[in-house]
Amino acid sequence: MTNPTEYRQASRDRWSRAAAGWSERADELQQAAMPVSAWLVDAINPQPGQTVLELAAGPGITGFLAAELITPGGRLISSDFAEPMLEVARQRATQLGLDNVEFRVVDAESIDLDTASVDAVLCRWGYMLMADPAAALSETRRVLRPGGRVALAAWDAAETNPWATATMPSLLKRKLMPVPDPKDPGMFAFAGPGKLEGLLGDAGFLDVEVGTVDVEMVYDDVGDYLAITTDCSRPFADAMAASDEATRAEVAEETGQALEPFQAEGGGLRVPGRTLVAAASG
Repeated sequence: MTNPTEYRQASRDRWSRAAAGWSERADELQQAAMPVSAWLVDAINPQPGQTVLELAAGPGITGFLAAELITPGGRLISSDFAEPMLEVARQRATQLGLDNVEFRVVDAESIDLDTASVDAVLCRWGYMLMADPAAALSETRRVLRPGGRVALAAWDAAETNPWATATMPSLLKRKLMPVPDPKDPGMFAFAGPGKLEGLLGDAGFLDVEVGTVDVEMVYDDVGDYLAITTDCSRPFADAMAASDEATRAEVAEETGQALEPFQAEGGGLRVPGRTLVAAASG
C-alpha cells in the first residue's frame, strides 16, 4: 500500500462493483457466516432502546439481527463507505420489514457521528481491509458511550481458510495478482498472534476478549465455487476478465485440484474456514 489515498479509492471502487454479486449471493454467504454474526450480536448484548452502529455493513445482515433486538425504541445505523453496497442493505431491510434502520455512507476511519452517541458497534470482516485500522478503532471508541461494546470479526491465517486461498497459487504463478504484502490491509492482516489484542488495547478498549469461530463454505462443485468467487471477489473477477480462455481453463483446473481434499460424500464441496472474533468495552 504505497499510497493510502489511492488504496481507499481503489477499495471503494472494488466494493461498489462487487455490490451486485453480494446482493445475488447474500443468502448463501450468510448461511455460512451465521455463526459469526450470532457471536458478534451476542457479544454486544443489544437491548431495547439502544443505538447500534454497523460499520462496513455490506448487505447489512449482522446489523439486522441486532435491529430486531433493540425494539422498541432502538435504532440501527447501517453504514458502508460504498453507496452501492448500502443500497443492497436498504433493499434487504425492506424485504425483512425492518423499520428501525437508518442508512448512512460512513468512512470508518473518520466517522461522521457525535462523540459518545452509540451504545454498540458491529463490524464483520471490515477493519482488516481498512487503510488505517488503528484510526478506525479509535474512531469507534470515540463514538461509543462509556461502557459501550464493540464486536468485530477478522479472518484467521490463510492456512485455516482454504476456501479463500484455493485460486491463489494459480493466480500468483501467472502473475495475475500481486504477491500480498503481510503489512498491507487484507483478509489475513489481523491473523498474527496478539494483533487484535494490541489494536484494541492501543485504541483504549478494555476487557478485550478474542476467540475463534469455525465456518464451513458449501459449494455444489468447482464451477459453483468459481461462480461465487467471481461474483463476490472483484480482484479474482478482474484477473479472469483480463485472461484469455486457455488461462481461465488452467486456473479452473488447478483450483479444482486444490479443492479435491474437500469433496463431500454424496457430492459437493465442504470447505472449512476460521475467523477471529473479538469484543471489548469502551
